[in-house]
Amino acid sequence: MKVSIDGHEIEVEAGTTILQAARMIGGDVVPPAMCYYSKLKGSGGKCRCCLVEVTKGSDANPTPMPKLVASCVTGCMDGMEVKSKSSDRVTEARKAVTEFLLINHPLDCPVCDQAGECDLQNLSFEHGHANTRFIEEKRTFEPENIGDKIQLHMNRCILCQRCVQVAEQLTDYRVHGVLNRGDHAQISTMVSAAIENEFSGNMIDVCPVGALTDKTFRFKSRVWFNKPFNAHRECTTPGCCGKVTVWMFGNEIQRVTARKDEYHEVEDFICNTCRYDKKEVSDWTIEGPRKFEKDSVINVNNYSRKLEKVIINTERGILMGRDEDRKKISMAAIDYNKKIDGTEVKQ
Repeated sequence: MKVSIDGHEIEVEAGTTILQAARMIGGDVVPPAMCYYSKLKGSGGKCRCCLVEVTKGSDANPTPMPKLVASCVTGCMDGMEVKSKSSDRVTEARKAVTEFLLINHPLDCPVCDQAGECDLQNLSFEHGHANTRFIEEKRTFEPENIGDKIQLHMNRCILCQRCVQVAEQLTDYRVHGVLNRGDHAQISTMVSAAIENEFSGNMIDVCPVGALTDKTFRFKSRVWFNKPFNAHRECTTPGCCGKVTVWMFGNEIQRVTARKDEYHEVEDFICNTCRYDKKEVSDWTIEGPRKFEKDSVINVNNYSRKLEKVIINTERGILMGRDEDRKKISMAAIDYNKKIDGTEVKQ
């Protein structure tokens, strides 16, 4: 089937969604996604960040769709024409969705461990407003302990339900989910038992915000102070690929995460042994520096390109001042009958 997105035409197989087709094209036409996760079955359709405008349904029925649709759950049709980045309706809708997601989200980026690799931060930078119209009280939740390795911040949760799907599809059983409705909805119900499985740490990697963070890395460092390296080991845990990203500060491995692609999705899930227990350099075979986005904050710590040495003559400027201020002036050569601008002084 032939599909056109923002003027880019591509051929896709039957069953391909608009979001998947956009990712095949790449670039700015790819809609943002906070709940869709290609590695998790049944994900998508919850956050409404990936809304697009279908200006032509198909060659068989060219009628445009009257409402914006979620690209992650809408299948492509032959001859379909879609507007993503080029649609003003889509831009306004994404701004509205961003404002909605930030209504109850606390402004604690300065202390959040997810800062620097947070999908909600990226979304707010592109579509967020500098102020808020929300005057009511934000919803808050009491702290809930879910183990010694994972920290739950329910106040930051946007209910994408990725962690629920990880527990359901990767672990032996699921004991947590979305409790209550509307503004009272939260991830709960025996969530403390959900972290007992060997693959429960993957809930941290799939969380798009800072609702689930790694306690072993908590408040240790910012991600842009670390250097990510690809590494692997022979893991004996069934289902674990053993391929990870180690985040190093000098010769110290401060945390271990699964490898992620350009859309911040895990390539292969890893076990808790690799994630929490293997923090020595000798535990891993280091493959080399990991590629990251050009606009990422980690780019500040870029070690993959040659940098020119920066020389700042600070001491010279402090001790000797500016060159133009050190010009010698002869008082005898000054014409006192003229002003500085050259005009005659009236007697």
